[in-house]
Amino acid sequence: MNVRSSAAALAAVAVIGAAAPASADPSPSPSPSRQALPSALYGQSDPQYDGVWRQSLALLAQDTVGVEPPKAAVDWLAGQQCADGSFAPFRADPGTACDAGTMVDTNQTAAAVQALAALGGHDAVTGKAVDWLKSVQNEDGGWGYTAGGASDANSTSVVVGALAAAGERPAGVVKDGKSPYDALLTLAIPCDTEGAGKDDGAGAFAFQPDKKGELIADADATAAGVTGSLGAGFVVEPGADKTSNEADDTACEEAGTPGQAAANGAARLTEALAADGHLVSSLPGAEDQPDYGNTADAVVALAAQGATGPAAKSAAWLEENAADWAAGSGPAAYAQLIFAAHATGTDPRAFGGTDLVKQLTATGPAAQAADTSGGQGEKDAKDAKGKDDSGSGSGVWWVLGALLVAGAVVAFLANGRKKRQQP
Repeated sequence: MNVRSSAAALAAVAVIGAAAPASADPSPSPSPSRQALPSALYGQSDPQYDGVWRQSLALLAQDTVGVEPPKAAVDWLAGQQCADGSFAPFRADPGTACDAGTMVDTNQTAAAVQALAALGGHDAVTGKAVDWLKSVQNEDGGWGYTAGGASDANSTSVVVGALAAAGERPAGVVKDGKSPYDALLTLAIPCDTEGAGKDDGAGAFAFQPDKKGELIADADATAAGVTGSLGAGFVVEPGADKTSNEADDTACEEAGTPGQAAANGAARLTEALAADGHLVSSLPGAEDQPDYGNTADAVVALAAQGATGPAAKSAAWLEENAADWAAGSGPAAYAQLIFAAHATGTDPRAFGGTDLVKQLTATGPAAQAADTSGGQGEKDAKDAKGKDDSGSGSGVWWVLGALLVAGAVVAFLANGRKKRQQP
């Protein structure tokens, strides 16, 4: 998932001027200066749209590889919660109560739950957050980016991951008899859709129905849909290959269950990755550019499905090509690569010659746990910090890379729908 950088979408919109949507916020809070950034925050770019998102991914990635995050960084994240349990992307003054103008959303909230649940010791915070997520569940069983927004595959998936992380059974979280899995099934493109062969998206997931009510295949939403349908979150443990060498693993079978929908979606991802090992950006004008963040999310989705061969192939491509993207994009990008490495059993400390753990740590406060990786720690830290400072604008991709919920954000801001442009 965010993988599923919904919040990143807003940042992307702001950076690339993909429009005026960014100005659609009726009362945007002023952007904090670099000097005003909290010392406990990961990354040096404006956190207005993604502070909680990137902090959550950074802390969860560190925990995944056995690094204890700084207490101040964890406390900052927990302290961003509103009294009702929700999280906004960034609250410059957590001491001021949230009100109707505080732009809380499901994605920041669900990401924070996944991180704080993994770290432990924050049951009160995660419990309130889960209660809030349940309170804004849609009648179809899913979630939109904001409370009351139309359900989308990305938001529903990241919430499923939060529910599972908090010890909930996603199938048992229902509204009007519908669970998150029911919502995801409605976004899975049927195998028998008229005119929809494999090349037209049969078996893939759509972000949301378009204005005509049609489902349009979307690789980002498909990665999210696969992960969510399997009840997984950002972190997936490496496992055995569950695919059959005898069966046609690209076949599309009627998705009567979440498991079959996940299998169909994984087959479409495998096809999309087959030629070059990576997905391609769907941003206007960037059609031929690799989509690093969504490729990392697809790796996690395939690993969750047990398609270890295709997942390993794309993880290898990321090893060879994604270092510069991550360096120019910041902590969430490093976290996405760490999740992809972890899901495939790849060493994140030697990822194509890059120590992802050290580089991620360098974008935030000093880690409490001793770094046992050895090597040129101080130089790596300075290099990563410098690249993060200079890459917040060119890191549009991570902001894109989070494509997973980007469309939701843009849809919300533009007060429109999809087709979403991005992360």
